[in-house]
Amino acid sequence: MNVSGSLRVPGDKSISHRTLIFGALSQGVSRVSDILPSADVHSTAGVLRSLGVAIPELSKDFVVRGVGRRGLVPPTVDLDCGNSGTTTRLMAGVVAACPPPMQATFVGDSSLSRRPMRRIARPIEAMGGRVELPSHHGLPMVIHGSSLRAVEWTSEVASAQVKSAVLLAALVAGVRAQVTEPARSRDHTERMLTARGASIEVEGNTVTLDGPSPLIAMDTSVPGDPSSAAFFAALGALADSGEIRLEHVCVNETRTGFLDCLRAMGARVSEENRRLDGGEWIADIIIQAGGLRATQVTAAQVPSMVDEIPMLACLATRAEGETVITGAGELRVKESDRIAAVVSNLKALGADAEELPDGMRIRGSDAPLAGRVVTHGDHRLAMAFGILGAAHGNAIEIDDPDCVAVSYPQFWADLSRSVTP
Repeated sequence: MNVSGSLRVPGDKSISHRTLIFGALSQGVSRVSDILPSADVHSTAGVLRSLGVAIPELSKDFVVRGVGRRGLVPPTVDLDCGNSGTTTRLMAGVVAACPPPMQATFVGDSSLSRRPMRRIARPIEAMGGRVELPSHHGLPMVIHGSSLRAVEWTSEVASAQVKSAVLLAALVAGVRAQVTEPARSRDHTERMLTARGASIEVEGNTVTLDGPSPLIAMDTSVPGDPSSAAFFAALGALADSGEIRLEHVCVNETRTGFLDCLRAMGARVSEENRRLDGGEWIADIIIQAGGLRATQVTAAQVPSMVDEIPMLACLATRAEGETVITGAGELRVKESDRIAAVVSNLKALGADAEELPDGMRIRGSDAPLAGRVVTHGDHRLAMAFGILGAAHGNAIEIDDPDCVAVSYPQFWADLSRSVTP
């Protein structure tokens, strides 16, 4: 397989969600360009519209007219979050801090409805909020707006969504919040809030929002999503020859674990045009093929590459030696149980893979892989196995290729353009 060309992957999903939410909560008008127009981001836009924010149809360039921290209105319909855990958890923090008579019911698709919401309900309740959950602790979830108090919260898991829910609840309520995690999670919320005038302090794994602070409207050009870029970085690493250039990618250090892992496996990964924009580091990434060797991933590395682990597992089938991934139990409560789903699909294709309680073990080989992948509607599984299927000698069918629309609607077209005879 030969690869070539340059491409700009879709806008970062995490930053896209937050750009809409922070723009809505700001005072004034924010211009937004290059947002990710995916199903998940459309869910955030729809929820904000239901809460009274004038969010136009998502396009290449548009404006958000903020209503301020206290300007949201009670919805007249359920807040449909689709498949988006980020929408649900971040907006739960926002809604919980709105004054009565605010009340909202969060709903989603069957996959999202099974995902754990107790992890955000607990800190919201510790702040004095009211959250109603069904017996399985998923959706539908009813949140009653309340007068919240300050909190010092120690999270059991390193989760940017939990951290962000608490920080946003405190921001809207105008109170102090301190969140401590077992490991550092993605820090887009901290960076973007700071750029918009909020008082944020970061010390180790502890983040503090210090009291009330109105947000300043700010124009945002959304950089490329490193989780989406990871698939094409993996394609370059798997190639027999050539290189791929990924332009204008977010290289926030809490998101670059996969690139570090590629380097450790022997791929040649470099950066050009590194610059700071809107609080986030951005660069062009160049990937060239190299003989891949196995690697070890531990709990400390997982938060910076949690969404890329399915892709890493697929890469490991082509690497020399045994790759072991541990400390990734969070993958069991994503869009699918990604540990079980990845391992079962690898086995079905003929790879040597073993499921661990909090990860997996994969032994590399150059034997061709063939078969049908069951994605369970999980976009990251579809893309990871799609990349593996492009490697020389493999014949892999994806059962639900359209599920990539959640994060990367143009994925298959970009893949076709990047692989040359």
